[in-house]
Amino acid sequence: MELSQDRLRLCLRIALGSSAGMLVAKMMNWNFGVFFTVYPMLLLGMVPVLNRFVVLQFVGSALLTSLEIMLLPGLLGHWPPAYTVVVFCLFLGRFFLMARGPLMLFGASGCVSLSIMLHFASYRQFDLADMAMSNIMASVLSVALAYVAYALLPNREPPRARALPEKSANLIRHQALLGALVATGSFVVFQTVDLVDSLSAQVATVLVLFPMSFAGAVQSGRQRCIGTLLGCALGLLFQLLLYSHYHNLLLLTLAFWICVMLFARLHAKEGLPGVGFAGLTTVGILFGQYVTPEHDLVFSALYRLSSMTVAILLTLCCIYLVHKLLNLFPATRHQVL
Repeated sequence: MELSQDRLRLCLRIALGSSAGMLVAKMMNWNFGVFFTVYPMLLLGMVPVLNRFVVLQFVGSALLTSLEIMLLPGLLGHWPPAYTVVVFCLFLGRFFLMARGPLMLFGASGCVSLSIMLHFASYRQFDLADMAMSNIMASVLSVALAYVAYALLPNREPPRARALPEKSANLIRHQALLGALVATGSFVVFQTVDLVDSLSAQVATVLVLFPMSFAGAVQSGRQRCIGTLLGCALGLLFQLLLYSHYHNLLLLTLAFWICVMLFARLHAKEGLPGVGFAGLTTVGILFGQYVTPEHDLVFSALYRLSSMTVAILLTLCCIYLVHKLLNLFPATRHQVL
């Protein structure tokens, strides 16, 4: 299927924004490079337009999450039950906004960044202030890069607005509680088990919740497994092609741009986040977090693939059980109007 001019421009915007984010982070030697590669993908790939309302949601979510991660571990880190309850409330608020619709970007970006930062905050070798600052800088840089990308590659036709589906109060409660309970369960597991290199698995357990239903999660999980497999395979292929030159920043950026462009094209053809978007986030995490002069992609890609597959299977089991549990109560029963 041939892409329209606007779909091709969408691919180029995603590739330009994420590649520029990675290049800036590597040149400045900033920590938490995953923020600088994945955030442009979220901003340019999940929303059809860029306006003030979108920017306020995106930056506001980063500011709020950074404030939360600066306060919570110090205040409640020594009291796990209270820490878990507060984290559940934070996820519940974000999934509630996603279920309602208008502030979906605020909720979705908040869930992703909160999940990543909670994972890093579990280990003392990561500085919380540095992490919060990197999160804010990556969000502001992503917005700036998005404006540049839209200025250079504007849409030829105005995008069609999607009507928000009408939902019952029961369905909204069901979706919000389903997402918050499973995301909190993932938080507890990654807090109690030493999985410092399993960032991809942690993020996958949250991204698979975005359809906010069991049927949608099964489809999303399958697509994420396929996308991750393709992303890891492509990353390994470029590792072999670059061989001992993977520390060359220009060659690394070119390899990353090609990977992102391929998955952005698949994402544009699908229309909705699926295999293509899973591949995008996979290469974003691999290149942003793991490729350094001291590390290569081989172990990271293989470990990411295995850990993420296990994490998704376990998450789907939890989603099924929570879905059945919530359907036992009339106030949280899954009812579609």
